[in-house]
Amino acid sequence: MDLTSFKSIVDQYETIFFDAFGVLKNHRGLIPGIKKTFDYLEENGINYYILTNDASRGPRELAQSYQEAGLEHITIDKIVSSGMLAREYLKYKVKAGTIAYLGTFRSAHYIETLGLDTLSIAHMDLSQADEISALVFLDDEGFDWSEDLNKAVNLLRFTNIPAIVSNTDLSYPMDQKQVAIAVGGIADMVESVVGKRFIRFGKPDAQMFIFAHEHSVALGGTPDKNKILMVGDTLTTDIIGGNKFGLDTMLVMTGNTLPKHSAMMIETSGIIPTYVCENAVIE
Repeated sequence: MDLTSFKSIVDQYETIFFDAFGVLKNHRGLIPGIKKTFDYLEENGINYYILTNDASRGPRELAQSYQEAGLEHITIDKIVSSGMLAREYLKYKVKAGTIAYLGTFRSAHYIETLGLDTLSIAHMDLSQADEISALVFLDDEGFDWSEDLNKAVNLLRFTNIPAIVSNTDLSYPMDQKQVAIAVGGIADMVESVVGKRFIRFGKPDAQMFIFAHEHSVALGGTPDKNKILMVGDTLTTDIIGGNKFGLDTMLVMTGNTLPKHSAMMIETSGIIPTYVCENAVIE
């Protein structure tokens, strides 16, 4: 498969939407050379935003993590996370009670800023089930994968409460060869066990792209979808989501999609990116 260089196409666009894991970073840190990309975007007045299904931390902490890694231009206003959409749902749909969650203490930021009581599934006892108003899947860490997932299953069996999934990713890249199970994959498993439909926020859902587009325009970005490029590493979230929203899309080989499998995956899935690039680095 012929690969296009990111540098050869980026100047055609006024705004770039970047996925996070697999595009800008992986489990080991930033993708080598990615800082040059943001230096170039800043120098040439090209807007950019990070569209992430990562709900492990709030937007301020996510931005801070990029700054500490050397991407000082990524400020809180550049972050659009699926956790922000889940927060909006809870704001209008859950007025009282305690929100149980799977994830780390930091991931509970999205709930706590609403003034709602929170309780980690790790600290919950099933005798408290009647006090729980909703269960939110936030992160794949912060709980015991055996005991606490069983607890979550039984909480949903015993009660008629909504289950909200704030990260639809099934996996995330550890490096160019390995992936780890993400909270979206955990939620799919629990959903199949309890036989209930969960409420999901994140790519590829249109809500994520509508939210990001409105956020970008509100901050002075172009409303013209033809001038916006979505850059991602996964066909079934980043690329199909961008395609459905009417954006040009670019698939990179630094995350979930391996170069040797990319042509076959595109052909068998029917999900066709506008461009296929080795990475999102501008040399």
